[in-house]
Amino acid sequence: MAKEKHKDKEERRKEKKEKKEKRSETNGVKKEKREKREKSKKLKREESPVASAVQEADVTTKLLNTLEQEKPGTVAVKADGEIEVKVKSEPLLAALVPFANPLADEKTEKKILKSVKKSAKVKCLKRGVKEVVKALRKTDNPSASSATSLPPAVIVIAADISPMDVISHLPVLCEDKGIPYVFVPSRVDLGAASATKRPTSVAMISKEKGKKAPEETVGWDDVYEKLVSMVQKAGRDVKI
Repeated sequence: MAKEKHKDKEERRKEKKEKKEKRSETNGVKKEKREKREKSKKLKREESPVASAVQEADVTTKLLNTLEQEKPGTVAVKADGEIEVKVKSEPLLAALVPFANPLADEKTEKKILKSVKKSAKVKCLKRGVKEVVKALRKTDNPSASSATSLPPAVIVIAADISPMDVISHLPVLCEDKGIPYVFVPSRVDLGAASATKRPTSVAMISKEKGKKAPEETVGWDDVYEKLVSMVQKAGRDVKI
């Protein structure tokens, strides 16, 4: 009986040792796996900034290529290697007043704004609703003889004004006085052309030069005649 008990004890000890060895082996495998995972995470962290930078560079090059394809001349490379992107922000049509008719297209708008700039130099420009309405009311009503001659003024109205009631009465007043008018999309561009930093809702370009106009200004009559023809042409294409 004593021998059997001794054998049982030895077998139990062996089983315990085997279990311990198995545990140590499994723990060792787990440690190795953990170490591998940590190393892979570290490598990813080290590589991620470089990879993200490469991805960002690829995205920017694709965007620049698409911009240049759609609108040639928008992307330019300077002498120092810097990239310059020239994108003109176009106003949304939903932001324009519904009665903006006739509305100048992009080419006509540029020509009109150039004429507005020249009128500011010649001192024959009025801007703002109050000033323009006051001048319009002083203008004589059109006669039969005035149909063949040039009108005394031209009105340029910004179409992105809110609330629209500020300028809603101007087209009717212009038609009563026989003065041609046209809408442009941006009040900011109209203000810049009118020699002011503030946005302008309406500008009035008169035929006659101002008293304070410099003597060197020559060719204003031709500029005004072309402006009138442009605005009248836009008025013929009015969409009802």
